[in-house]
Amino acid sequence: MAPPADQPDDALATGAVEWSAPGSAQPRLNRPVAERYPQIRPTSGYGDSRVRHSGPGPGAGTDHDPERSAMLSGRLIVVLSIVVGQLWALGVGVDAWMQGRTSVAWWCAGFEALSFGIALAAWRFGPSDH
Repeated sequence: MAPPADQPDDALATGAVEWSAPGSAQPRLNRPVAERYPQIRPTSGYGDSRVRHSGPGPGAGTDHDPERSAMLSGRLIVVLSIVVGQLWALGVGVDAWMQGRTSVAWWCAGFEALSFGIALAAWRFGPSDH
């Protein structure tokens, strides 16, 4: 007796692998998708008449106040430059501390505190966004 065309020959010879046909043993589950899910049409989504609005609309996500946007961008640049400076000072301070030059490390710690104070002031005295 010859094995089916899609069944491997060595699986029958060894008997170690249980072979099964693709699909389900229940015929109702082997129907085409269109029959199983009649509510899904080929145009569901882009051509579906139930979809009234495809998104938030034109201009969504943009800032309508250019002055506020410029102010926020400026604050962001200031704070990011402070963060970069703090990371640099942290590296220099730790390196100096490890080499035993404590005076340089204390100057770097003071710079860190001053930078944190400036970033805190930029956040605190800026206009409220909420």
